[in-house]
Amino acid sequence: MVGFDPHEKIHLSSTAHALAGAVSGAASRALTQPLDVIKIRFQLQVEPLNNTPQSKYKGLVQAFQCIIKEEGTAALWKGHIPAQILSVVYGVAQYSSFEILTKGIWQYLPEALTTTYRPITHTVCGGISGSLATAFIFPIDVIRTRFVAQGEPKLYISLTHAVTSIMRKEGIGGFYRGLIPSLIQIGPQMGFQFGFYSLFTGLWNKSLGILPTRQAESLEAIVCGSGSGALSKLMIYPLDVVKKRLQVQGFEEARKFFGVVRNYNGLIHCVILSIQEEGIRSLFKGLYPSLLKAALVSGINFCVYENVCRLLVLYNAKIDR
Repeated sequence: MVGFDPHEKIHLSSTAHALAGAVSGAASRALTQPLDVIKIRFQLQVEPLNNTPQSKYKGLVQAFQCIIKEEGTAALWKGHIPAQILSVVYGVAQYSSFEILTKGIWQYLPEALTTTYRPITHTVCGGISGSLATAFIFPIDVIRTRFVAQGEPKLYISLTHAVTSIMRKEGIGGFYRGLIPSLIQIGPQMGFQFGFYSLFTGLWNKSLGILPTRQAESLEAIVCGSGSGALSKLMIYPLDVVKKRLQVQGFEEARKFFGVVRNYNGLIHCVILSIQEEGIRSLFKGLYPSLLKAALVSGINFCVYENVCRLLVLYNAKIDR
């Protein structure tokens, strides 16, 4: 159901694909937000992620325990409201544009691109749709990152307060900190994610056969989606770390509670300074929770999206009768 298929009897509208994208984004975000909080905290920590006195967070389990003890269980969902807005809007923009792009390729370009070379087509369309969606929702992503990054007492007390504070202190540019590394990251990541998903589902159907049951289709989406999410995340992970560090520039006051604070002048300076001070491993801080989260998000996302699309197809079929 992901990507335009000329052999489908009923083709959903862009509105229907947008609805499915919104539902899948909301579901995956609600279930995996704690892992996102841990990942961001790891990425922003300058000190080593090991059992040393100067390190606040030393590992996945310890970080969960530390946050719950110091900030309460609700802190694992810090920034959830802007994150949920982010996921819903991103899902709408990404899936609707992806379906439009794949349909356009089938209509105007050789048919082989939709059949034989479908994974390659989906890689290109996934990269474009991901970049468009990222640019559209980036200000929300910056606010979400800062909500997750702040400790106690909070510098931002509400979504409205965050927006007005950033605008007053940093101007419109504050909402786009880290945009360049984000686009460099998201384009390939989303491209690989859709491309791998198309490749894996194709291999799944060839090796196991197409099973008609809803359970088998859901299992296929979860397994193939999880694999594509983890692989695509691994391939671009250092750019995700750099993006997060750039997004909290100008937000140093709320970060003092967590340890050393660094100022970066841009993408290259952030990469060089991080490697000089923390070693090459600094670009992979938070990798484990990030891969776990990426696998879960992608698996849930594709599974929910495909099932919502199937329900909408059944609904449209009943109306046509």
